[in-house]
Amino acid sequence: MKAMFTGTAMALALSVTAAHAQTEVQWWHAMGGELGAKLEEIVQGFNDSQSDYKVVPSYKGTYPETMTAAIAAFRADEQPAIVQVFEVGTGTMMAAEGAIVPVYQLMADQGASFDPAAFLPQVVGYYTDTDGNMLSMPFNSSTPILYYNKNVFEAAGLDPETPPKTWGEMEEFSKKIMESGAADCGFTTGWVSWIQTENFSAWHNQPIGTMENGFGGLDARLSLNGPVQVKHWGNLKKWADEGIFKYGGPVGGDNAPPMFYSQDCAMIMNSSASRAGVIANATDFEVGFGQLPYYDDVEGAPQNTIIGGATLWVLSGRPDEEYAGAAKFFEYMASADVQADWASFSGYLPITQAAADQMSGYFSENPGADTGLNEITLNEPTENSKGLRFGNYVQIRGIIDEEFEQLMAGSKDAQGALDSLVERGNAQIEEFQAQSQ
Repeated sequence: MKAMFTGTAMALALSVTAAHAQTEVQWWHAMGGELGAKLEEIVQGFNDSQSDYKVVPSYKGTYPETMTAAIAAFRADEQPAIVQVFEVGTGTMMAAEGAIVPVYQLMADQGASFDPAAFLPQVVGYYTDTDGNMLSMPFNSSTPILYYNKNVFEAAGLDPETPPKTWGEMEEFSKKIMESGAADCGFTTGWVSWIQTENFSAWHNQPIGTMENGFGGLDARLSLNGPVQVKHWGNLKKWADEGIFKYGGPVGGDNAPPMFYSQDCAMIMNSSASRAGVIANATDFEVGFGQLPYYDDVEGAPQNTIIGGATLWVLSGRPDEEYAGAAKFFEYMASADVQADWASFSGYLPITQAAADQMSGYFSENPGADTGLNEITLNEPTENSKGLRFGNYVQIRGIIDEEFEQLMAGSKDAQGALDSLVERGNAQIEEFQAQSQ
């Protein structure tokens, strides 16, 4: 009996020791609700696949809140190993010298399986340095697309299988819809900053700023007040006055989706990652999908859209064994099976060609699901359509919203609003540059 007890105690002790030997890797993220639950499912899959590491996900609120929390934690030497940061925080993270471990360096140091060429260049280009090295690991990447109400199109005498391709057709279709009484407005939009300014510029191969939209260094400045952007903001104001366009509000434009779901507006431009939510909320009509409209008199349009969403950054100052775990986790996350499952569930884009290929059957069974992927891969990115990289860009997006609201209120014309945006935005960039030197 004593021998049996001793053997049992020894086994328990060894079990506890093994459990304590497992390295925990903290991951702070900004995904709540169903996306957060799916994220935890992915983490659990990794944890169950091996016994050396345990990734611990922690929800920290919105993207800005998560980034702010990570910065504060780093200053207190309490930072996690991994933090999810949205795309417009890239410039800030890059400038935090000594605070990050670039992903390409992490994977090389840990001898992890890592082939940058396996990733879609239109996705990872946003997160590479001037030498093409990946600085963070893409996770949830999206791009804006057009959603439209097929029932309203049919009621207005339009082909429900043919979305508008150009802004001229957007205006024409909207007028037909309103004249028919099928809907009260033609279109609305989420994210005036991301969709109608940043992506609009990339889609038309227009610069957002100097020095390759900020990729070339901290001396870059905004140039969002060019003639094509002025034309578009001016048209949005004209269309708003005519009732063709209804403004959905600042930041994400949270008032826009309800106008589409209620069939007040026949079309909405929003994130490709909204697809599942749009279908779930469109209970009384069939949803169609199309690419963003473009001005057919602008040379080079359409070019390609740019991504939104977030990547995973590795913070410095953690023990080496945590970095080994982070590298293993990134290997798992980038696998075709995990990425295809995540993209199919969420509506985000697959980040590797292997995952995109694996989703071919899903795309065939779900028409329109590949619209965003087709947009970002339409052409090889140019200096104007690779993305943007400026410090303090979270604040600059707030300025974009403020100036657009001045335009909508009639306080400024399009040229005046965009000139003010550039002046105020560049002041933010100059402040960031001064603090970074």
